[in-house]
Amino acid sequence: MKVTPILLPALLAAVLQFNSLAQTNAPVAAPEVHQNTAIIPEPRTGSSTNRQALVLQRAKDAPGDYDIEFIGDSITQGWEGAGKNVWQEFYGQRKVINMGVSGDRTEHVLWRFEQGQLDGVKAKVAVVMIGTNNSGKNKDGTDSYTESDILEGVTAIVQQIRTLQPDTKILLMSIFPRGQMFNAQRGRILEVNQVLAKLEDVKNVFFIDIGPQLIESDGSIAKSMMRDYLHPGEAGYKIWANAIEPKLKELLAN
Repeated sequence: MKVTPILLPALLAAVLQFNSLAQTNAPVAAPEVHQNTAIIPEPRTGSSTNRQALVLQRAKDAPGDYDIEFIGDSITQGWEGAGKNVWQEFYGQRKVINMGVSGDRTEHVLWRFEQGQLDGVKAKVAVVMIGTNNSGKNKDGTDSYTESDILEGVTAIVQQIRTLQPDTKILLMSIFPRGQMFNAQRGRILEVNQVLAKLEDVKNVFFIDIGPQLIESDGSIAKSMMRDYLHPGEAGYKIWANAIEPKLKELLAN
């Protein structure tokens, strides 16, 4: 049969419709479901397990009442390093426990909670600073976690403390800026901090942001403040201690 040019569009439409109908029974791939691993408790591996085991044992060996518990990653662990002089000045006469583990992400802190990190410990105040290790990238350059993932991870930690230690007041620190100059990672951290601030209820949770005090007027971070543009030096820890001291005095007095 000879098909006239005027019939070609109609014939083509019919063929396309037939092909579409023929494919309706083909299996359809299920949409990929995003899983936020920042809220799924996960143990550490490698040499970091030594520090992890140390802080877990630290809490088990000395249960009871505390004035302050510090919870976080290497920046919190650093109170025992670059911040040790400031620690002695501000917390040497108080009963304080350091639960900082270098490299920890939010899921690792949640795992420590599952292992009994807070069992038997009754602190008046918890100082929490976590999330920077969730803000990095994978080896292929993609973000390891979305901003929402990081937010949910930190929020889960706050909620767990509230559940496990209902009488403990929480000083939630903003995630510190990182990188010598302006960069995308620092921008992501700022976006997360904007929402973390909303966790403050002025009753049990108090948000404290010292980020602006850690950077210079041109947006850079000085080596004297953060030796590697991430971990505070003594000057950074002094800023941190001074920033939380008024609220600590108020909460400890109450």
